[in-house]
Amino acid sequence: MQLTVDGRPTFVYAGAQEHRTDQSAVVFVHGAGLDHTVWVLPSRYFSRHGFNVLAPDLPGHGRSAGDAFDQIETMADWIVAMLDASDIQQAAIVGHSMGSLVALASAGRHPSRYRSLCLIGSAIPMSVTDTLMDCARDNDHTAIEMLTYWGYATRYHLGGNENPGMWMIGGTLRLWEQTAPGVLHRGLQACHAYEAGITHARAVRCPTLLLLGERDIMTPVRYGRELASEIEGARTTIFKGSAHHLMTERPDEILDALISIV
Repeated sequence: MQLTVDGRPTFVYAGAQEHRTDQSAVVFVHGAGLDHTVWVLPSRYFSRHGFNVLAPDLPGHGRSAGDAFDQIETMADWIVAMLDASDIQQAAIVGHSMGSLVALASAGRHPSRYRSLCLIGSAIPMSVTDTLMDCARDNDHTAIEMLTYWGYATRYHLGGNENPGMWMIGGTLRLWEQTAPGVLHRGLQACHAYEAGITHARAVRCPTLLLLGERDIMTPVRYGRELASEIEGARTTIFKGSAHHLMTERPDEILDALISIV
């Protein structure tokens, strides 16, 4: 569906059903340079099971207009503006990678707006190497090659997805290749510069679940666990043998985990 958020035309994937005022809501926030399509499975599930789903393309991403933001806090406040534009007072929020920082910041800055929080592939800090940042700045294809290679555990480079015929590496590369120049770089800048993560974590007031990949070299488990320790009552699940792109590597188990928190 199309919304206007802060004066910008915004595409929000709503799953398979129209929104209803008597249903709970769940927000899905994608990572840097990606779009709502990383959330198709959980979006369709929750929309068919009595939830209003909002999986936006962040500004500058996918089908949404405007320049991409380069600060996590700006994105976090934009999510609340999207809730306002949708007449939704409270929601569960789920974020992956950069989107997990956005979800964390939004829940920490606006605690009354969220009933639960799920962070997938998350860590504080979420630092970016100089080489990757430089390649992204120059719109060098090497940037997305590095992100894709690092994002999957070795065994998934050889296939083995639970969905027959799905090419994980190729699909992820193609999604990043569709991103407008400069968008990935701005997202990586936002992740690297985000310094308020612990402050926001300590301000979270809703049930929280972290889903982490044992072999994630982009957001290492030890940093995810440290983040969880700063959120009151947070639970953590570690997926053995998996890396950063957990929604693709372990789709069924991630959905089961989301059902437990949303």
